Amino acid sequence: MSEDTSNTHPKAGLNPDKKIPLILATGLGIQLSGLVIPGLVIMPIVVFRAAEQAESVMLWAVSASLMICGLVSILQAIRVGRIGAGYILVTGTSGASLAICIAALNEGGTALLAVLMLVLALFQIVFSTQLSLFRRILTPTIMGTVLMLTPVTVMPIIFDQLENVPAGAPPYAAPLSSLITILVIVAMVLKTKGKLRLWAPVIGIILGSAFSGVFGLYDIDRIAKSSWFGFPKMHWPGLDLSFGPAFWGLLPAFLFISIVCTIQTISGSIAVQGVSWPSPRSADFRKTQGAIAADGIGNILSGLFGAIPIGFRPYGTSMIELTGISSRRIGVAYGIVIIALAFFPKGLAMILAIPGPVTAAFITIMMATIFIIGIRIVVQDGIDYRKGVIVGVSFWVGVGFQNGVIFSDYISEHIGPYLNNGMVAGGLTAILLVLFVDLTKPVSSRIEVELAL
Repeated sequence: MSEDTSNTHPKAGLNPDKKIPLILATGLGIQLSGLVIPGLVIMPIVVFRAAEQAESVMLWAVSASLMICGLVSILQAIRVGRIGAGYILVTGTSGASLAICIAALNEGGTALLAVLMLVLALFQIVFSTQLSLFRRILTPTIMGTVLMLTPVTVMPIIFDQLENVPAGAPPYAAPLSSLITILVIVAMVLKTKGKLRLWAPVIGIILGSAFSGVFGLYDIDRIAKSSWFGFPKMHWPGLDLSFGPAFWGLLPAFLFISIVCTIQTISGSIAVQGVSWPSPRSADFRKTQGAIAADGIGNILSGLFGAIPIGFRPYGTSMIELTGISSRRIGVAYGIVIIALAFFPKGLAMILAIPGPVTAAFITIMMATIFIIGIRIVVQDGIDYRKGVIVGVSFWVGVGFQNGVIFSDYISEHIGPYLNNGMVAGGLTAILLVLFVDLTKPVSSRIEVELAL
């Protein structure tokens, strides 16, 4: 007999094991996918277009990302053995990885990206088994600095998208389209509450695209030429096993992103466990490890099939708080909807047709959020003059290397391939400074004397 879902108590639906009606689960899964799909699809589009990859390669990367994110979300919900969280843990593509993925494609194409993705995934799985060890090394000061540097590496690429418009478009079309998108998103985030605020990015993209369509920026022809249903055309990325300078130069950045994605999943797993039951419960460490393992498997698939890194998205937790329903059936429904979109070319074409200025405006808001999260991590851990110096110096070292203004002639000749990424340069600086502080701490001494009575 199915459980009674008619109880109107605000916390009656807070039970991941509750078997809610299929129609309700499907409806909530569709709503959840509506929040995630724009960002999920736009990320690989930006990466492969910025790296000037072939259209067929980009289309396959988008389809692969959809299918992998859907599968991982289902795995997170149902939990197979020790893999998965057993909660609604929504998976999408990682915005923090944009710059390094573009760099990998520019240096060695999809084959180099695939190898780096596999290393990222394996490191993530190892990370999940040694959380206590890594937590001693990767302090909030280091992780906050790395997150703050993420927009520094991404935004130069995103700003180029502002001018990615068809030839012959009015010169004012791109600025106005991006301005409308940003104004709508910012206004809704600042002035709306609850469910409507969650939809701010989606509504901003829709209105920005509609406005850009007036000037011919929105590619309606692409939509008209797309079929309703079809199978994605697979593109095998290959594997670059030469392990040349490009691989070693980008490896630290991919390891940093692996850690960033893992920490986001840890935070998301703890948060969703906290809101999924009627009364507060302590977080289950095994479920958190299972969530990281599921992400690692997803990133292995991303590497093998030519996609970009995946990671936790916070929409599931927000939806549970708003609806009071935490059934894992919603996570399964979300995953199925995401996978189905990969076989719906016309629906994908509607997102692929979004013009560059609108995409740039959306990602600008996302990068601003990531920057603030980095600041929050540093501040919440408590900041003193030592941490302030570490964060400040590391951040500006990262900015300097990213823009090639720190001894550019010497650096480009000797260690350019290894430190031309701001996230790597700043992150390594933060690690070295933290280690220096720890190693130079005064050694505590102890005196033992006999008690004479």
